Amino acid sequence: MQRHVSLYGLTFSLPLLIWQLLFFVFPLAFLVALSFWTVKNFAMRPDFDTVNWVTMFSRPVFWQAYGTTFALAGGAALLTSVLAFPCSYAIAFKLSDTARRWAVFLMVIPFFTSYLVRVYSWQIFLSDNGIFNVMLGWIGLGPFGMLNTVGATMVGYLTLSFPLVVLLQLFSLVFIDRTLIEAAHNMRCGRLRTVFEVVIPSARVGLTIAALFCFILTFGDFVSPVYLGGGDPTTLSILITDTTKSGQQWPRAAVIALTMIATLLVVAFLAVRFAYKGRSK
Repeated sequence: MQRHVSLYGLTFSLPLLIWQLLFFVFPLAFLVALSFWTVKNFAMRPDFDTVNWVTMFSRPVFWQAYGTTFALAGGAALLTSVLAFPCSYAIAFKLSDTARRWAVFLMVIPFFTSYLVRVYSWQIFLSDNGIFNVMLGWIGLGPFGMLNTVGATMVGYLTLSFPLVVLLQLFSLVFIDRTLIEAAHNMRCGRLRTVFEVVIPSARVGLTIAALFCFILTFGDFVSPVYLGGGDPTTLSILITDTTKSGQQWPRAAVIALTMIATLLVVAFLAVRFAYKGRSK
C-alpha cells in the first residue's frame, strides 16, 4: 500500500525532527569529529588522527573503568528490578483503584526534588557520625564505614532509579489479563508459581524495559559514584572528568563518551530484542 505524506502530518512531526537534529544528531556528529582532533600545547587542533582512540583503548585504566561501570550498572539494574517487583506487584494486584492512584502519586513525588539534593541527604545518613551509625551506637554496634563504598554508590543508584522502575513495572502489570491468573489458580497453581510462570512472562516487556532504563541511568551517572562512592572505583563518567582536567584532553573524553553511547545502544538493542522475542508481529 502506498502511503501519502500530508502537510498536516509534516507540520506536527517537524518540531520533533528539529529537536532531534539540534540536540542529538548534530551534537553526536560533533562528538565523533572531536574524537579525531589532537591537543598540542593545551590547544585543540581539528586534525583527523586516530591517536585518541588508540591511546584510550590501549590503557588498562580505561578497560578497568569500563568493566566497573558495566558491572555497577548491571548490578543496579538487577537489584532495583528485584526490589521494585514486590512493590509494583502489590500496587497492581493488592490495592484498590483509589489506593493505586495514591501509590503512583507517591512514586512521582521523589522527582519533584533534585537528585543531587537527595544524594547529599544520604551523606548525612551514611557518614561515620551519621544517623545510621548513631542509631547502631545505641545498641552497641559500629561505627561502620558506609560512605565512600560501593554499597553507598548502590544506594544512590536506587535513589535515582527505584521510583521509575516501579512505575514502569506497574504499567506493565496492570494490563495483564486477570483470567490467566484465575486459570492458573483453578489448576491448583500456587501463588509463587503463578507469579513466575504467568505474571512475569506476561509482563516481560515492561520488566525488561524497566531494567533497561535503570541500566541506562546508572551507566552514565556521575553523582553517586563521586559523592557517595568517593570516586573509587573509577567509573567512565569519572574518567571523562579526569581526562578533561588532564591537559584539556577533550578529544580523548569524546572517545570515552562515544564508547558509552555505543555500549548503551547495543544493550538497548539486545534488551528490546529479548523483550519482544517470540511475540507475534
